[in-house]
Amino acid sequence: MAILEIRDVTSGYGEVQILWGTSLSMEEGRLTSLVGANGAGKTTLLRTVMGSIKPWQGSVWFNGQDISHMPAHAKAEMGVVLVPEGRQLFTDMSVEENLEMGASPKRARAHVARNLERVYEMFPRLKERRAQKSGTMSGGEQQMLAVARGIMAEPIVLMIDELSLGLAPVLVLDLFQSLKKLKDAGLTMMLVEQNVQMALAISDYGYVLAQGRVEIDGPSRELAENEHVRSAYLGH
Repeated sequence: MAILEIRDVTSGYGEVQILWGTSLSMEEGRLTSLVGANGAGKTTLLRTVMGSIKPWQGSVWFNGQDISHMPAHAKAEMGVVLVPEGRQLFTDMSVEENLEMGASPKRARAHVARNLERVYEMFPRLKERRAQKSGTMSGGEQQMLAVARGIMAEPIVLMIDELSLGLAPVLVLDLFQSLKKLKDAGLTMMLVEQNVQMALAISDYGYVLAQGRVEIDGPSRELAENEHVRSAYLGH
């Protein structure tokens, strides 16, 4: 069953159109990857889903409800949560204060202690640095914190924009392993990722976006073996 559906969405910035009738759906409990070249429209799609930019046409549906024109905070209250590109942490605040800020939706406020325990178990490094200012952490640790802050919001759907951007390979591996744990625990996720090989290896289903349109989609394993995808995105 599709928990989140994007139906024929067009959107962009000012008069510049980025998405051209884009459609995709996310099945409950699955990790869906959205891959493609820089400028394909991946981040624009996530921003349109969250409501930081409005769809010009088409619609976004969550649990059978049209949420196309709801503000981002209302979507977060419903359980649609975005870990944005560039992390956007409160750099002068401690790790734990950042995590507590993640629990701003009403549905998450009652479970702050339980969810803190959960993310510290998943990211022991954050527990070690719970009192440290987030701005003094490495890029990989900051990305862990950004994902953990998203989990603190008790998402029903967690969308992550550019998980591995600018990170050392060993940290990327840690982060992907954490995503696998979340997937195994049944969390529905969408991953926008430049590392196409890793994204397809961990996800259940994938969409390849090109020039604001879905170029090809299918089970991730099939996409990884598709000759066009391999030559265009995997360097084979």
